[in-house]
Amino acid sequence: MPTLLILMVVGATAFFMFTAARAAAERAAEIGRDACEAAGVQWLDQSVHATGVRLRRMDNGWLGLERSFRFEYSEDGHDRHVGRVQLLGGKLVGFSGPSRAAQAVVRSFPN
Repeated sequence: MPTLLILMVVGATAFFMFTAARAAAERAAEIGRDACEAAGVQWLDQSVHATGVRLRRMDNGWLGLERSFRFEYSEDGHDRHVGRVQLLGGKLVGFSGPSRAAQAVVRSFPN
């Protein structure tokens, strides 16, 4: 009986961690896509790739997960550049990408 309970708790924890990771990846993809659209460049592969996760203190004092993602874009269709998005919880805390879109992206995603 205790083994089943432990298994259920581990399974529920894994499910919620997976769901949170997918939600963060979808948010990062939205930010990358909007940045490329604002800069007038082509968003390549229509995806983002997780590059790291670390613990970081949030504004409210609690520890949270900072997730880093990368995406690729092209200015003329023949080159590839790497952009990066960092999310702390659901909040955008870091962005590098198409230079013409950086300010627009930071302003449009205040939370």
